[in-house]
Amino acid sequence: MPLPKAELHLHIEGTLEPELAFMLAARNGVELPYADSEALREAYQFEDLQSFLNLYYELMAVLRTERDFDDLADAYLSRAAAQGVRHAEIFFDPQAHLARGVDMGTVVEGLWRALGRSAENHGISTRLIMCFLRDESAESAMATLEAAKPYLDRITGVGLDSAEVGNPPVKFREVYEAAAALGLRRVAHAGEEGPPAYITEALDLLGVERVDHGLRCMEDPELVARLVRERIPLTLCPLSNVRLRAVDALAEHPLPAMIEAGLLCTVNSDDPAYFGGYVADNYHAVRDTLGLSREQMRELARNSFLASFLEDDEELRARYLAEVDAYEFGTGPA
Repeated sequence: MPLPKAELHLHIEGTLEPELAFMLAARNGVELPYADSEALREAYQFEDLQSFLNLYYELMAVLRTERDFDDLADAYLSRAAAQGVRHAEIFFDPQAHLARGVDMGTVVEGLWRALGRSAENHGISTRLIMCFLRDESAESAMATLEAAKPYLDRITGVGLDSAEVGNPPVKFREVYEAAAALGLRRVAHAGEEGPPAYITEALDLLGVERVDHGLRCMEDPELVARLVRERIPLTLCPLSNVRLRAVDALAEHPLPAMIEAGLLCTVNSDDPAYFGGYVADNYHAVRDTLGLSREQMRELARNSFLASFLEDDEELRARYLAEVDAYEFGTGPA
């Protein structure tokens, strides 16, 4: 039985496996520029974040209907359950769909078909986080928040993703203030390719409660001390960092130093269909390559639930934490 864990940094569009992409393409009459799923999988070699994003947005063309988004989310939840996920806070990118003529309702209602039955079908509680594309305008982000208002009973928070360099958090200050006024939780990608100053901006100007990635905080000792002092969670994605060249090799990942510094680290999969592993695969990789102990693995799992937006159900959080504490490591997967 895998170690119980929460996944807090997961882009649902990034779970689109090549086989599902071809199935949806056939269903929707979309022609993909690849001979088959193997040829598509071979295209999953990236030089940097932007080279990944180019393919990521191209493949979204196959997502057209509520049924498509339901199938996408259900496929992820099935895989996640097998990897020990008990709670998932799932990102989605509405602007990428709105730009293709797919409306907000289609996306949210489709995802919610799967999320609404997730606890019963997969044993996974869920939250939905709507991300703004940081390489789009602040005005577009605000219009997206407006379009989401009829669905806020199903959306827990907002995030900020896509191309980081040249798109500082300050650009989205007003939309984050508007989201906070609506009672939405706030997270943002910062310190993946962008500098440590972007993490500080996300905290001070956007009021984020979690930092997605954040690995470049280690370049700024004062920032590290603040993150430790304020117990700001970091949602790290080790295999993603290697595939997108944020670190040259997994053996060079700063996770052990971050744990040693007292940072509240979590391990997640980001866009697992593209980066060679789901969340337990990331746990296995850091255990084996970075030599993490069983108790460090348990700490990462505990952190994932402590960092979750479960304030509306502290009894559930306590139950998950008890599962982690009771877990007995064997010779099987984490």
